[in-house]
Amino acid sequence: MEIVIANKSHNVYADIICKTIEEAAQIRGTGIAKRKPEYILTKLENGNAVIALDGDEFAGFCYIEAWGHGKFVANSGLIVRPDYRNIGLAKKIKEVIFKHSRTKFPDAKIFSITTGLAVMKLNSNLGYKPVTFSELTNDPSFWDGCQTCKNYDILTRTERKMCMCTGMLFDPKNNNKSASKEVKESVFRKLKNIKENLFLKKSKI
Repeated sequence: MEIVIANKSHNVYADIICKTIEEAAQIRGTGIAKRKPEYILTKLENGNAVIALDGDEFAGFCYIEAWGHGKFVANSGLIVRPDYRNIGLAKKIKEVIFKHSRTKFPDAKIFSITTGLAVMKLNSNLGYKPVTFSELTNDPSFWDGCQTCKNYDILTRTERKMCMCTGMLFDPKNNNKSASKEVKESVFRKLKNIKENLFLKKSKI
């Protein structure tokens, strides 16, 4: 298994990357923003993505998005093909894309919004902290990218203050990873349950 910084030679994988992201969204029943092949191609060609390959077989992917003139960076679209899951590949991809982001955008705050407990735990291990959406980028282009998510109505209803996703942030100026305590998965699970109960209750009113 090889995890590398993407380039133009990986353009042939754009379609399967998009298909894998879409299928994962349908199976999970949670918010994953769909992406078109044209969008993924820009990430591959600009070196703003990492791709995991088993020989010539696509195994996993994640890409970088820069917002606010490079003040914020998001590691998005983390995906692993079903037949390559449960072997620790997502963790390795996350570590590589995080390191690549720190190298390419050393002064940027790195953030993530996700409903996945596993991703939240991976982020926590890298030094991310749970934050409110107000601490993330206010670039409208980022939030417009959520329009294909099934929970977008919640985001608009709360005026982009909260949603089913949890916001997490790594601030290079304030972060001391060695001194930080890992946030337990039970904390994320409790937070997720609170959000689900809150929004489900409102939708029934």
